[in-house]
Amino acid sequence: MTEIIYLSPGEEMPDVGDEQPWMTIEATGDGLFYGTGGSWKENGEWVGYCSLPEDDVSLEASLAPAKEWATKYGVPTIWVQVTP
Repeated sequence: MTEIIYLSPGEEMPDVGDEQPWMTIEATGDGLFYGTGGSWKENGEWVGYCSLPEDDVSLEASLAPAKEWATKYGVPTIWVQVTP
């Protein structure tokens, strides 16, 4: 199960290095929420995550596909910044 951690204003996701899966959802100045992430498939191939514009309209809409992707690719934590 993927843990959701909400960051304080100005706080950044901890540096997990290039060897660990990661995902963030960040608020933008225009009220949207943009998700990005990276992990590896079982065969070792790198796979990236970038939210779709239709999912960026709210935090809830952004979290739903992010959670699915994180579960599929073994991302333990989604780091969320709710302030731009």
